[in-house]
Amino acid sequence: QVQLVESGGGLVQAGDSLRLSCTASGRTLSSYAMGWFRQAPGKEREFVGRISWGGGVTRYVDSAKGRFTISRDNAKNTMYLQMNSLKPEDTAVYYCAATRRVVAGARVSEYDYWGQGTQVTVSS
Repeated sequence: QVQLVESGGGLVQAGDSLRLSCTASGRTLSSYAMGWFRQAPGKEREFVGRISWGGGVTRYVDSAKGRFTISRDNAKNTMYLQMNSLKPEDTAVYYCAATRRVVAGARVSEYDYWGQGTQVTVSS
């Protein structure tokens, strides 16, 4: 079993950048395809993007394309979410997740392990 811990959240202004990290322990991160999700107050948890176990394939929700980049460093057991040109509507708790599936998907139910989340607040 793998434990995931997110970090890097905070309060920023619109247009700023932020990099979130997701660090794994218990098992090596390279065993899992990974994803990022977010949940705003009163809304369901939504898919942000995903990355293959080797890092060669990434996919993003339309609202994140061109602004967000997911990467991973398996040697450091860490995945990243680089967020640029942040908007107030990006405000949410951001979660990283790992799946035992060969390919990570976009649904919450496809992921087996979750971090506790990190708050990102973007002011206008």
